[in-house]
Amino acid sequence: MEVLEAIRTRKSIRGYKPDPIPREVLADVLGTSLRTASAINTQPWEITVISGKALEGIRRDNVKMLESGVPPHPELPEIGYSGVYRDRAVGLGKELFRLMGINREDRLKRMEWAKRGFRFFDAPAALVLSLDRSLEEPLVLYDLGAIAQTICLAALHYGLGTCIERAGVNYPEVIRKYTGIPESKQIIVGIAIGYPDWDFPANKIVSQREPLEKVVTWCGYD
Repeated sequence: MEVLEAIRTRKSIRGYKPDPIPREVLADVLGTSLRTASAINTQPWEITVISGKALEGIRRDNVKMLESGVPPHPELPEIGYSGVYRDRAVGLGKELFRLMGINREDRLKRMEWAKRGFRFFDAPAALVLSLDRSLEEPLVLYDLGAIAQTICLAALHYGLGTCIERAGVNYPEVIRKYTGIPESKQIIVGIAIGYPDWDFPANKIVSQREPLEKVVTWCGYD
């Protein structure tokens, strides 16, 4: 897929076919993504690929923790959004619920939807992105975000869909149990990856973007 087309058409996929992803395909996606730029070439990212029984165990234990009422405790602290930023997030949530036929008052369906995120949206594979705890420079989070985006774009070449998400890593002890990621690494974010199920209602969403003139300032262009 041509790069500009990939940027313009990529979107978050929340429903996947069960088809497994060949290891060599994921290796090529990740190997290509390692060309991502990073501050002074520090390449701070660490990537754990999860599938099979390990992913099944994570899904099961994540849902158990959620159903038991254990508060999510991601290793990257959550932030609250307000103003226009919250409005955008709420707007996305409302559209997803509309597509999925979930009423705001339907607590059962809302909980079932939440569980999907904790299960990495039932994708056949998941990636966990981590950083070494010795890295205190906030810029490394930019680097990690950059490679996450590159992975998502490279995946399109193979017909794969992705969803960058944090629900799957909200219980880091579960991730460590099945992957062996040491405590010396800070678990930051997850990426669900697989072949999209285009019949899944939530995959029909097209999230909106602000117009160019609202977010771009031109200096020196008269």
